[in-house]
Amino acid sequence: MKSFAEKLTGLRKERGLTQATVAKDLGVSLGIICFWEANKSDPTATNVAKVARYFNVSADFLLGIDDAE
Repeated sequence: MKSFAEKLTGLRKERGLTQATVAKDLGVSLGIICFWEANKSDPTATNVAKVARYFNVSADFLLGIDDAE
């Protein structure tokens, strides 16, 4: 099962986005995106919801509860 970090990184790269672009679009710092992708910190529930809406996937998918996009 992939971690949130792996899923976020994969979704971002699939869409050809930079960490800086995703950070700006989500209204978080670049450092936060870096920490999430490095699996050094976990996003809040609010930020999981933002990421899910941004990439048009479910929060369950991001959290590994349901692996179907």
